[in-house]
Amino acid sequence: MNLKVLHLSCFVLFPCLLLGGCTPLTHPTGTDKVKPQLRKAHFVAADRTVLPVRSWLPENGEAKAVIVALHGFNDYSNAFAMPGRYLSEHGIALYAYDQRGFGNAPGRGLWAGMDAYADDLRQFTRLVGEHHSGKPVFILGESMGGALAIVTMASERPPAADGIILSAPAVWGRDTMPWYQRVLLSVSVNTVPWLQLTGESLGILPSDNIEMLRGLGRDPLVIKETRVDAIYGLVNLMDEALSRVDRLHKEVLLLYGERDQVIPKEPVSVMLKKLSKIGSARVAFYEQGYHLLLRDLGAAQPWGDIAAWVADRTQPLPSGADKRDMLALTNP
Repeated sequence: MNLKVLHLSCFVLFPCLLLGGCTPLTHPTGTDKVKPQLRKAHFVAADRTVLPVRSWLPENGEAKAVIVALHGFNDYSNAFAMPGRYLSEHGIALYAYDQRGFGNAPGRGLWAGMDAYADDLRQFTRLVGEHHSGKPVFILGESMGGALAIVTMASERPPAADGIILSAPAVWGRDTMPWYQRVLLSVSVNTVPWLQLTGESLGILPSDNIEMLRGLGRDPLVIKETRVDAIYGLVNLMDEALSRVDRLHKEVLLLYGERDQVIPKEPVSVMLKKLSKIGSARVAFYEQGYHLLLRDLGAAQPWGDIAAWVADRTQPLPSGADKRDMLALTNP
């Protein structure tokens, strides 16, 4: 989570205050409107933006359910290669696309804006649902993708989905951040929005799957240096997600790892208290889980839980991860 490195750049911010204000840069959406289209390797949004698509489908072509997957910040659709293969072997089709500014999508490194991301999700989910007519559709969001899933599903125009799967959703809103991070973000986005930050010095371990992490480090499509204005956009999304959690009206499967070093337990606890009010959430807490639960060494457990929950949302999860009192465990 690159927000944590803002304090490392403190020494460059105050001289920049003397230079006057700057404007955060957002990648513009197109003005021409077309009918959205879903192809095998890409998705054409209503503004003609072309977003790469990856899919993992059952070999016999008959899916009993469909998942639309949203990747995390600085990641891209290939994030779901491991769970996608597993789920396809269990009769569940998984579709993922590179969100604007990430992977091979246009505007690399630039934040596109909450409305653009939400509109893409609505359009893509509708197209996937039409392609698999009559099959239940679920939205799976990892980290930033989880925040977007919450915001969009709790909006006045939710996607046509039967349920939501949130894997370590990014709900680290401003109210649960240290004051100095809020101040530095506000100052930096108005003075040096182009400043690029990395998290290399933080010592954060997002997964125990070291080989996978090394692969991410070598992958040129994974963003390594992040603009301050992109972090600002992410924080706005996380803020909105945390504020909208109790407006979700679909069934929710929430996955969280005890060893998550990216999303702190305090905002997760706030989210759980809100979810408890709507009574439609199944919560799974993995003792050995990290932030990238679906790519950890023990990822087979959450994969199996997702497949079981999609098949029957009334039954306990096979891993037993939903039997723990997660609200008590996440109280800071």
